[in-house]
Amino acid sequence: MTTQTATIARSDSSALGLAIAVLAGVFLLMASGIAQATVLHDAAHDQRHAMAFPCH
Repeated sequence: MTTQTATIARSDSSALGLAIAVLAGVFLLMASGIAQATVLHDAAHDQRHAMAFPCH
């Protein structure tokens, strides 16, 4: 009798997800530091309207 074993390849994507989250966070911080306040306010205001959230 012969026993065969199967090897299951597993990729650990937690490091990739963490790297993407860190890069997105750094990008958002840098973009908000460079952008003018009115641009940020208008973008947030438009997003609230798009989500049907009453903002005023």
